[in-house]
Amino acid sequence: MQKKVFQILVDNTAGVLTRISGLFSRRSYNIESITAGVTADPRFTRITIVASGDDVILEQIEKQVAKLVDVRNIKELTPENSVYRELALIKVKASAEERQGIMTVCDIFRAKVIDVSSGSIMMELTGAQSKIDAFLKMVENYEVLELARTGIAGLVRGHEDIVYIED
Repeated sequence: MQKKVFQILVDNTAGVLTRISGLFSRRSYNIESITAGVTADPRFTRITIVASGDDVILEQIEKQVAKLVDVRNIKELTPENSVYRELALIKVKASAEERQGIMTVCDIFRAKVIDVSSGSIMMELTGAQSKIDAFLKMVENYEVLELARTGIAGLVRGHEDIVYIED
């Protein structure tokens, strides 16, 4: 099993995300993560999907998604030619004595402390999935109360591979 990151440019219409995720569900394709948001042009939405499977399944995913009505463009974001980022919010149980240790880990990973209460600290961390995974490994000795991860958002490096849609 391998993973591929697909960037899909779609019309910003009601139900488009449901139609795409429905295709994955009907064909029993696995979605590792999915993010979606409107682009600079409000007529379009950019969806980033991380899918896993063998070469045949990943090729089928790309072909099947490309056939959907609202899909304007689909391409693979390769690690060497793209930038990926993920956002994580992590809430850790922290006594007064534990706070300094947690703050040190935050400094090392450039995590931002966004909320402190008498019994917990909440951090915001952005970066590659591996960075977030490494941070979580470092705080595993503390009790993680809540965790929210966005999944990957990504773009191709440079300006040569930009898709322009004119209607």
